This record gives sequence, structure tokens and C-alpha cells, in this order.
Amino acid sequence: MRVVLAEDSVLLREGLVRLLEEIGAEVCAAVGDGVELLKAVDEHVPDLLITDVRMPPSHRDEGLRAALDVRRKHPSVAIMVLSQYVELSYASELLAGAATGAGLGYLLKDRVARFEDFADAVRRVTTGNTVIDPEVVSALLGNRSAADPLNALSPRESEVLELMAQGLTNAGIARALVVSGGAVEKHISSIFSKLSLQQTPTDHRRVLAVLQFLQNRRQPGRA
Repeated sequence: MRVVLAEDSVLLREGLVRLLEEIGAEVCAAVGDGVELLKAVDEHVPDLLITDVRMPPSHRDEGLRAALDVRRKHPSVAIMVLSQYVELSYASELLAGAATGAGLGYLLKDRVARFEDFADAVRRVTTGNTVIDPEVVSALLGNRSAADPLNALSPRESEVLELMAQGLTNAGIARALVVSGGAVEKHISSIFSKLSLQQTPTDHRRVLAVLQFLQNRRQPGRA
């Protein structure tokens, strides 16, 4: 696994390098701003880009903007964005192209301190999955409106979609809910049907379901 890392805090950047090396990753470049991020990705075309949302010079969303540029130029590069706070609009924007490219992740920085969670998320994103931090998912669930089309889902289907949003596979969902794999498949099929996600040769319905989950819960916040 070849990684380009972008984080303006030197201490956190060095800590992330060590964590990545512990899970067997090769850190091709570790940079501190969005400009250097783009240069490093163009040079190395890594398997995975990990970047903070806020980067110099304005410390707003330069990291996210650079990640979106990478998504357009290098769709084969998996992307994991790290954020200090829950920001649903950023998660939605990042995932807008998830159905047509490599894996994507949106994690809170607190998750980095939990080595096993972080390592698992890195592996899942690198293998093409979409991973959203559980705290972000919880915030989304708490922002449901009466007109939300996801209200058509049963409580169990909502649980399944929440775990899908966290990046769990069907087998992982089955373990978490203590149900059979067949039951999970039936719930997911029902979710697709209720959200009118018809199968096509190019659309990744699993990602589209998660994206609809996000888009119907966008709220102002901080990143």
C-alpha cells in the first residue's frame, strides 16, 4: 500500500507516518499543504491519499479541495479525509463521486487514536470501500426531517444502511446485527427498492444509497 499523506501539524503528520508504517504501508510523501499534496500525488500516483480537511494558507477546506482535484485527475487513487469536527456538507461533497472511482473515507481525527479502527478503515478504503466515521453517521441519523424519503425504511433497514455508511461489508453487518448473511442481502435489496436505486451497468448502488443518506441530512457545522 503506497500512501501520500497531507497534514499541516508536524506532530500529527509524523504520528500518522508511524501508524501507517506499522500496518505495512509505504509513505511516499508526507506534506503540509494542498499545493505540495497535488505535486506529490502527480509524482507518485499512490494507492491512497490521506489528507486533513483544513490546510494552509487559509486553514478552511484546502485539503478537501485538493482531494476533489485528485479525484478528478486520478480516479484510481483512494482518498481518506480527516476532520476535527463533524461536517456533513463536506462528507456529502467528498462522496458525490464515490460511485465512479476508488474507495473513499471520511473520518474524525479522534478515530486515528484508535489504532485498530484506523487501520481497518485504511484497509477498507484502499480496497475500494466507502467508510464514514460512526459519529458522522450518528449525526446524520439525528437530523431526519418528516419529508425524508429514508423514513420509508424499516428500523432494521435503517440499521443496515447506517452500517453500510460506516463501510461494513454484508458479512460485517451480519455479525454486528447477529443475523444471517441472507437476511442482510434481503434488507439491502429492500433499501435499494425503497430508494428507487435501479441496477445499471455503471452505478454502484451501495454507494448511491449511502450518498442519498448523506444528502438528505446535510446541516451546517464545522470541519
